[in-house]
Amino acid sequence: MASFEDFKLNKQLQNAIAEAGYTVPTEIQQKAITPILAGQDVMGIAQTGTGKTAAFVLPMLMKLKYAQGNDPRALIISPTRELAMQIDEHIRLFSTYLDLRTVLLYGGLGPKTQKEQLAKGCDIIVATPGRFLDLYLEGDINTKSLKFLVMDEADKMMDMGFIGKIHRILEVVPRKRQNLLFSATMSELVRKIAGDFLAFPTIIEVTEQATPAQTVTQALYEVPNLKTKLNLLQHLLKDDESFHRIIVFCKTKTVADNVFHYLERKYGQEQVRVIHANKGQNTRINSINAFKEGNIRILVATDVAARGLDVSNVSHVFNFDVPIVIEDYVHRIGRTGRAFNNGDAITFCNPAEKYYIEKIEKLIRQEIPVYTIPEEVFIEKTDFNEKQDIAREIDNQKRKEDPDFKGAFHEKKHIPKANAGTKKPSRGKTTSHKGKPAKFRKK
Repeated sequence: MASFEDFKLNKQLQNAIAEAGYTVPTEIQQKAITPILAGQDVMGIAQTGTGKTAAFVLPMLMKLKYAQGNDPRALIISPTRELAMQIDEHIRLFSTYLDLRTVLLYGGLGPKTQKEQLAKGCDIIVATPGRFLDLYLEGDINTKSLKFLVMDEADKMMDMGFIGKIHRILEVVPRKRQNLLFSATMSELVRKIAGDFLAFPTIIEVTEQATPAQTVTQALYEVPNLKTKLNLLQHLLKDDESFHRIIVFCKTKTVADNVFHYLERKYGQEQVRVIHANKGQNTRINSINAFKEGNIRILVATDVAARGLDVSNVSHVFNFDVPIVIEDYVHRIGRTGRAFNNGDAITFCNPAEKYYIEKIEKLIRQEIPVYTIPEEVFIEKTDFNEKQDIAREIDNQKRKEDPDFKGAFHEKKHIPKANAGTKKPSRGKTTSHKGKPAKFRKK
């Protein structure tokens, strides 16, 4: 497939594609656009950064063609508001010369403005599952005219516990429709929802499932503790020419805030931002836009931004923490090496995180190369509390694999039978004037 012209798209779409700078279709676009245009149900398995949003948006726009009536004819369901906003951007980009109307629905904001937009009439709804159902149940959405139903990032939808809401949505949309499902991995839950959702689908798998993009170079550092992770991160970021646009992924909001404050002290607020679930929607949007525009160098984020963050020329992704949901590793590192560009993904792993690294390597069917910590990096001593947390986590992991395992943190054993019926010892708290336990003092 030489160019987008081979898909026989209309002139308006061709002009918008050319102006957006798209020249060569990616593999998922080459394989998905034609069957979608032919009206087939499609299940696409492709990692992030492969251009799958355009793979379903372009043929959908081609088939909708122009504004018609007041009720939506296409519904795109997305797991996160960030991904929903990215899809909405793609639709607006490609529909520059079309009069199609799109409404974006997600939680975190009051529904008043969204209700007003729906009342004006629309052709396409891009929505998170919860907000769509809320507005449907309040009578703001009529689904009778729906011809397309798209489920993007189905695996993340299942991870986030949306399967009940998805089944509810399937109950309220017309039976006669074209269905498209896209996912980076093919878990059992995704298989199940695909069976409920798709009718004799065309299955398109552009790479083996859960395979990182070939444009991403991976590296792993085995780091003993949090402070050493910060020291190593700071050391690597000294090369500001190579490390020019960076995302640092953290496991929790607390760690993300701590890493942000550390980097902010080093580089100033004009170079670093943080986004996570506790940040207001406007703050998150502003931070993402500043990062996209190149106004900030480092974006610290939890997995809320692992999907739906479409930024070109991200030089490096850091996994400051190894993700516990192992499929998120593929999505995190997919933020770099996008659209034929090369990128690097660097993971820091403490002793308790090796367990998840082994599972990730099994998932992606490849070993992540291990690098030695540079001599210039000061290796901090692990403090007592962190050491205890790591040991406890390792015990929990061993218990997962072997329920009979008894580790350092299992419950204390019962008092032996020989002591049964005797008075409990005083544990040495009652002392004599000589400082010895009362029961041992001389008479």
